[in-house]
Amino acid sequence: MTRNNDFDLFRITEEHEEIRQAVRSLAEDKIAPDAAQVDETASFPQTAYDALRAADFHAPHIPEEYGGAGADALATCIVIEEVARACASSSLIPAVNKLGTMPLLLGASEEVKAKYLPPVARGEALFAYGLSEREAGSDTASMKCRATPDGDGWVINGQKSWITNAGAAEYYTVLAVTDPDGRRGANVTAFVLEKSDEGFTFGAPERKLGIKGSPTRELNFDNVRIPGDRMVGGQGEGLKLALRTLDHTRVTIGAQAVGIAQGALDHALDYVRERKQFGKRIADFQGLQFMLADMAMHLEAARQMVYVAASKSERNDPDLSFFGAAAKCYASDVAMQVTTDAVQLLGGAGYTRDFPLERMMRDAKITQIYEGTNQIQRVVMARSLIGSSS
Repeated sequence: MTRNNDFDLFRITEEHEEIRQAVRSLAEDKIAPDAAQVDETASFPQTAYDALRAADFHAPHIPEEYGGAGADALATCIVIEEVARACASSSLIPAVNKLGTMPLLLGASEEVKAKYLPPVARGEALFAYGLSEREAGSDTASMKCRATPDGDGWVINGQKSWITNAGAAEYYTVLAVTDPDGRRGANVTAFVLEKSDEGFTFGAPERKLGIKGSPTRELNFDNVRIPGDRMVGGQGEGLKLALRTLDHTRVTIGAQAVGIAQGALDHALDYVRERKQFGKRIADFQGLQFMLADMAMHLEAARQMVYVAASKSERNDPDLSFFGAAAKCYASDVAMQVTTDAVQLLGGAGYTRDFPLERMMRDAKITQIYEGTNQIQRVVMARSLIGSSS
């Protein structure tokens, strides 16, 4: 692992803080009031999507040349963090727009970028990402989805599992095996599929513990024919492109985790300042003060790791793999601990749906699982370390 010490690891600018305040205000006014209902009904957060589109925060990472806001990686993380502070499901709108389009930004031809990025930038379409399969989760190279040459195009057969915003998104980056006899890991290619493609269907919505407002479904491909100009990057480069994408987008999951944890801490602080027992505020009990101090300390450490990783993502630093995995892993573990402690601070009230803490605790859990489990993140980090010493 190589560290670059030639410049600041990250710098929060006045523009970043203006973005934070704008998103926080929007989230408190337009997103937080519907968060419980979105969770209760497992419905797509349309009000949040409309509000984010109106303010141009739905896909802030898309460059200006494609009609986007051109936000840097740190600004994009701040957007996701502040939305997640109010509603984790809604934060997956900007996060998954980045996940789905990142392979295009990293490896697509100019023609593919010009066709698919502007509609997302205008808020006319969501973009999702199809990598995992039922038997190819952590072991992505064992995928079975196939793309077979057919004239000047391709025919795709197979399925993808656990796809965030499936059905709600118009476009999908899909990874498929294009050379079944080729070397494992070098026989996969990325393509763009459109929701309207004949033979492209969706499985039933998954019944999940958390992030219920973000639809999660399988993608099913039954002889889906697409033109050859839908390829993203070169043939056989898909898995390499997918892993490079995750290096960048794991940072956004870290930002989501930080936002969830911050929301939980904020609600817990409001409660302990008001709740009285034994004739005084429970905030005045030292045992609870120690809990709050630890929650805030670990949360701030996680935020700093995410911001460092975001800046490395923006610069495409060579040690991004380590820092992206570390930020996602640490921040998600912190989110799980902070939300659990927040529920504890509220006691019985924290266990009810009258307060948002139980929802935040359920939402936090997925951050330890998707875009690579935290066990896989530790493998990524270890390989970065071992590789640097060999």
